[in-house]
Amino acid sequence: MPIPNIPVERSFDPQDTQYDAIVIGAGMSGMAAAIRLGMFDKKVLLLEKHIISGGLNSYYSRSKIPFDVGLHALTNFAQKKERRRPLTKLLKQLRIPYEEFKLTEQFKSQIHFPEVKLGFTNDIDYFIQEIENHFPHEKDNFLKLLEDIKGFNEVALDNPYQSAKEKLAQFIRDPLLQEMILCPLLIYGSAWEMDMDYSQFVIMFKSIYLEGFGRPEGGVRTIIQALINKMKEANVEVCYRNGVSEIIVDNNQVKGVITSRGQTITAPLILSSAGLPETLGLIPTETKTSTSPTPKTGKMSFTEAIYITKKKPQLYGNDQTIVFYNNSEKYNYRCPDQFIDPQSAVLCFPNNFKYQNNHQGPFADDFDQGVLRITMMANYDKWNEAKSIGREFYLSEKEKVNQKSLELLSRHLPHFDPSEITFKDIFTPTTVERYTGHFGGCVYGSPDKTRDGSTAYKGLVICGTDQGFLGIIGSMLSGISMANLYGLMGQQ
Repeated sequence: MPIPNIPVERSFDPQDTQYDAIVIGAGMSGMAAAIRLGMFDKKVLLLEKHIISGGLNSYYSRSKIPFDVGLHALTNFAQKKERRRPLTKLLKQLRIPYEEFKLTEQFKSQIHFPEVKLGFTNDIDYFIQEIENHFPHEKDNFLKLLEDIKGFNEVALDNPYQSAKEKLAQFIRDPLLQEMILCPLLIYGSAWEMDMDYSQFVIMFKSIYLEGFGRPEGGVRTIIQALINKMKEANVEVCYRNGVSEIIVDNNQVKGVITSRGQTITAPLILSSAGLPETLGLIPTETKTSTSPTPKTGKMSFTEAIYITKKKPQLYGNDQTIVFYNNSEKYNYRCPDQFIDPQSAVLCFPNNFKYQNNHQGPFADDFDQGVLRITMMANYDKWNEAKSIGREFYLSEKEKVNQKSLELLSRHLPHFDPSEITFKDIFTPTTVERYTGHFGGCVYGSPDKTRDGSTAYKGLVICGTDQGFLGIIGSMLSGISMANLYGLMGQQ
């Protein structure tokens, strides 16, 4: 598999004690914010508690096999010539050539409910035709919904909360179609159970149905390497294995941070991608002045089983890129009562993209073998309790995830043979918590968002998921927007 060779970063301690801005977390939003500030000669320090960048969208290796975490597909796909799309806008803001992301499109994906299966591609007309085929009475209503979405300013920072389900019901009358439209949007981005904010709904609808899925050749490392290169160009100082143990606040104004390695670093501006509850939790109780309620911890977390197989998914009988599976007419997007909810899952087949560069043949792609990924909603409290009971019990519950995942694969891959699995890995909500620091292993942050990035403390700004932009592209746009607004335009 051709992947960028990202050297392990070895810079741990800051070179100075005073900066124009400190960025907490080297996820996509943190790196983008740091680059944007550094491009305009701001003295920027980025602190990351782990040894590699990427945050929720990162990578690791097991038995010399590279794995992506987080990245099923890059949403907001755009061709180079489509200059007004989120992807091309962020590339312009960061001065990264389009070719550096090495993007390739999906084949097609599917929303799979018991009685109906809706396919979609990166061409919205395909989805419209699918709706006309299966829900002919709803075609005109869907077109009206499209017009409303296209005219809605989803990134306005002052948008109030509005239930996406209630708004959707104003256009779509058929409950089943409502559930099917919502399914991919919820599982790929909602911090709310059973619903989402309409602004978030529009963001996700545009990113998945109107723009679509792509994947960088080489996986998420390709994007991370491009951002690392840009940080070096912009003279951003990055310290790894050095997180933040305390945010220093005096009289409602941030003054700096104390790092996990004990250094005191000052700056008038701190941009945090750590999450809203997590960031406010770094302020000592005795210096907190805000009487605002503590932001809620998100409840949505997941397990994922990743399998390496001798054959690629097309040879097992499936050419879909992503399948959004639900075994009920209602989509129960919520934290399950048990360890997992096996009645719903996302099946991702990274082999099934339209790879173009240096690949030949009908199954030529980015991989030497097949890669199969199965994601299910999971209960953090159950998994955390399992860990406290003991390793043997925790592993036995992981094996149940494995068995349920194999059952799903056998259902969706007609010629699948489990004996051809050469390697597997499974992560749980406690894995997410360990490697991201997100309370409760939550993936989409708190349901309490701060759309303008502001907090009760002057100079403390939130970027990333809890500012309200979603996905890899959304996270980077969030970092750029908050850096522009507070670091370059000087909004207080």
